[in-house]
Amino acid sequence: MQGLPLHKAITDRLQGQQLYALFSGKREFRIMGEIASITMKDIARELNVSVATVSRALKNSPRISRQQRERIQAYANEHNFSPNLIAESLRNSRVRPMKIIGVIVPELTHFYFSSVLAGIEEAAEKQGYRIMVAHSNEQHEREVSICKSFFENKVCGIIVSQAKDTTQYAHFQHLIDRGVPLVFYDRVCTGVNASRVVVDDYAGAYAAVSHLVETGCRRVACFNASMKLEISKNRYNGYCDALLKHGIKVDPSLVFQCDNRSDAERIAPEVLDRNDRPDAFFAVNDDTAIGILYSAKRKGFRIPEDISVCGFTNGQRAVACDPALTTVDQHGFKVGEAAAEILMRHVEGHIEKGKIERRLVRTRLVVRDSTRPVATSITEQLAPTLPKETNTAHNNGKDLDKQPQASEKSKAQQTA
Repeated sequence: MQGLPLHKAITDRLQGQQLYALFSGKREFRIMGEIASITMKDIARELNVSVATVSRALKNSPRISRQQRERIQAYANEHNFSPNLIAESLRNSRVRPMKIIGVIVPELTHFYFSSVLAGIEEAAEKQGYRIMVAHSNEQHEREVSICKSFFENKVCGIIVSQAKDTTQYAHFQHLIDRGVPLVFYDRVCTGVNASRVVVDDYAGAYAAVSHLVETGCRRVACFNASMKLEISKNRYNGYCDALLKHGIKVDPSLVFQCDNRSDAERIAPEVLDRNDRPDAFFAVNDDTAIGILYSAKRKGFRIPEDISVCGFTNGQRAVACDPALTTVDQHGFKVGEAAAEILMRHVEGHIEKGKIERRLVRTRLVVRDSTRPVATSITEQLAPTLPKETNTAHNNGKDLDKQPQASEKSKAQQTA
């Protein structure tokens, strides 16, 4: 019996939903952690008919009387039976069933989510699992449909990051109520009691904004995602606390809902035209930050001398842009590994049923060229706000940081 090669993707159209199954290189597998639902054998035994009769009845075969079909179908509906399309497909192709994990990704093209997916795949492959990946495209209805398809196809568990517009969680609770192991990653659902792997978003934002302030920036704008998401709330709190810690009041007029490059390139120019424009931007992800960076450059601002920009992801684009982007590393691969490990432990019974496991992945600030070097003197901190011809000679050869009165005045101006 030949197994399928690693990373070979097959596409199966199920319930109108495109699903991608990535197969492990293992030759033989057993289904583990079966979802607690009845099988055709159970129906056949209870109704005292053959399995073949049940199968034909569920397919509305004319070979079965209408009365018998309705009797079998009614029993199946009453007990929430759904056919295992994957198992049937594998039987028809003469390939033994394998352990399958369903993975829901909001955006397949996003570097962070592709990194998470790589971590899930590697961890799963080591334990003989394969993954089936579906793309919600940030849509609640599509997410619900995917969950239904995964359930009907008897995946052994589901790893999910919820869509941006998901505010109702009945589809997740439905899975849990029917014994499907569920693990959230990154965007977690606070309304559902399930295991989760999250990034330390608060600490990442706090470190990023603290870095901007410590390099002399005083008006730090925040481009964030919808506050419906927990990650947005945590990053916003980190942003606010970093400013307050450094004696800077939060200016609501510098906080914007913007989490993609196209919107950033539309909004940033207007913000930069303000008389009280920001001298730094903290963005919820790298794509948004890069949109801000190039918008500022097109308007003639120097990066980082005039405007500092910091992102949150540390993807490949952060290194490719000019200048290279200072950002927060989310360690997507580690998030994926942790989510897969927890899910497999649930499936195999190593985590007690009903017990919730939480994992926190630490972030790391990666400083590059889109932010200023850390200021070491008041002269350096004041330099971006002083006229270009101003220098220490105008102060009779005395350094600004040796004049207490000037120092206190400048501090008051900066924190006003």
